[in-house]
Amino acid sequence: MFKSLPRRHKRLLMLLSDAVALPLALWSAFALRLQSWWPADSLTAAWWIFLLVSVTGVALFHALGLYRAVVRFMGPQVVVSIALGVATLALLQWSAAYVSGTPFPRTVPVIFALVALFYVGGSRLLVRWLYQWSGYGGGSTTASPVVIYGAGHSGAQLASLLTTSNRFRVTAFVDDDPTLQGSTVFSTRVYPPDALPELIKRHAIDRILLAIPSATRTQRRHILQQIESLPVEILTVPGIEALVSGRASLDQLRAVEVEDLLGREPVPPDPALLGASITGKVVLVTGAGGSIGAELCRQIVALQPRTLLLYEISEFALYAIEQTLTEELRGLPVQLVPLLGSVTDRARVERVIDHFGVQTIYHAAAYKHVPLVEQNLFEGIRNNALGTRAVAEAAAAAGVERFILISTDKAVRPTNVMGATKRLAELILQALAQTGSTTCFSMVRFGNVLDSSGSVVPRFRQQIRDGGPVTVTHPEITRYFMTIPEAAQLVIQAGAMAQGGDVFVLDMGEPVRIAELARHMIHLSGLEVRDEAHPEGDIAITYTGLRPGEKLYEELLIGDNVVGTAHPRILRAEERTLPAETLAALLDQLEQAHQACDSQRARDLLQRAVEGYTPSNPAPDWLATRPHPEKSGTLASPLIH
Repeated sequence: MFKSLPRRHKRLLMLLSDAVALPLALWSAFALRLQSWWPADSLTAAWWIFLLVSVTGVALFHALGLYRAVVRFMGPQVVVSIALGVATLALLQWSAAYVSGTPFPRTVPVIFALVALFYVGGSRLLVRWLYQWSGYGGGSTTASPVVIYGAGHSGAQLASLLTTSNRFRVTAFVDDDPTLQGSTVFSTRVYPPDALPELIKRHAIDRILLAIPSATRTQRRHILQQIESLPVEILTVPGIEALVSGRASLDQLRAVEVEDLLGREPVPPDPALLGASITGKVVLVTGAGGSIGAELCRQIVALQPRTLLLYEISEFALYAIEQTLTEELRGLPVQLVPLLGSVTDRARVERVIDHFGVQTIYHAAAYKHVPLVEQNLFEGIRNNALGTRAVAEAAAAAGVERFILISTDKAVRPTNVMGATKRLAELILQALAQTGSTTCFSMVRFGNVLDSSGSVVPRFRQQIRDGGPVTVTHPEITRYFMTIPEAAQLVIQAGAMAQGGDVFVLDMGEPVRIAELARHMIHLSGLEVRDEAHPEGDIAITYTGLRPGEKLYEELLIGDNVVGTAHPRILRAEERTLPAETLAALLDQLEQAHQACDSQRARDLLQRAVEGYTPSNPAPDWLATRPHPEKSGTLASPLIH
């Protein structure tokens, strides 16, 4: 009931409590000094001092800010304020008695100060304990029992915040620091990690809250590997500082990020490389509304270009990234220009580059979903390869300083149209670099990025929320993974190191088995994988078979000729190129095959251009030359190539 009162009512109750406690403390001082419960003569002579103590004490405590403090978050400063207040009151008592000549034992003020400190401070400690008792479940039957992993400063602050929540009741702390094990935090014991199974069973724990903000990603990965098999949901909390300041709430508890499972430690960026091609320049990002394009834009804005051009074919994606960047500008002197358009529209691209005087281009526009591009062969060629040609040639003609292509590991010995067209885009830039253009062309190749649109991570999350099954194409399929911010940051730095025609390859770490990733995500959600060993499990993993054009394993290098750079996560590859004349002839033939809707011819040309391209499970051809339904009496297949 007390918790639900308005703040001003709570302050009034504490004020009234002090108004009673202070004269009571003075009476106690007289009683202790004179060893009598009711020293009538002394009390009668000093009655006005009791009134003075009550009124002056409340006024003094108010001036010291005691009634502005939130009792349930009471810290050492509040105790100091109370001690200062009662000491001042004791001095005032002695002074008033001395000046007025009132009989007053000299030790009474000293005893009063000690007793008042106990009464006033003790009343607040009692209220704080009641809050904790209620918050930890003493007064709540609905609070969920949880364990906090991390008994340091952050864990203690989190526990303090949980005392005001009816959602969670802290039953134990866990910490791998032996010096903390066996101690107590807010009267709650700290256990070693190996006690978790017993704690979960004894207290019916259903969640573990991670409060380890200072842990490295490697340490977090080690902790998660220890506890992910337990039948509990593992959650992380917003930054403790954000919680305390009110910028975040306990409602924002979130599942463990998948990047914590990768164990990759971020490498601090080189500020000189970050700003070299961006700060004070006019920068164009194609595909600005996509996963990588949008993150590039966010990081570019922070580096303060003069103008950032957002070029995007999707109206909604362009609107979304413009709104996001507008909010993040926060007064930065950066001009944002949203531009609708396709990279295949060379005339529009040329007008944009010439009109704004573009100096740096990050070309992220591409169709990237392997099965869709496989079934839409000509659109994949037109957008990924011919679109890159249009933008790159426009950049070269206008004298753009730097052109950086966002490529993919699927361009290495591709088995699908998407990878082949991205490798063809790389060859286009390498050929342009051989012509002596003043534009510095380069490309950055990397694998999958976590949480990108259409990637497995958001799909797995949704399937887990829906109760499963989680679908994986093959038990042995592996992929390289990197976070979107890290990939964008490395792209910017690699582009600044380019000398012309460079193929940069990002260090993606070790490949991840997708089936294991699915298991990790299920376990971290507090659920059990349903399989032959655990037929009563919660979520099943089903294997659907490789999709058209999909490979079991991805690679980042075509050959072995690779050298390091100034950045430990960026490598430079030396790979075969095509002469500009040969490539130009192949591209012209591809355009002709496109116009004729000759998909077999287009695939043959891709194989001639792209070394190692071996189509795997190609989608069936849909030809424009099939009979018209009015002539054949049957429905014609839709033309999607």
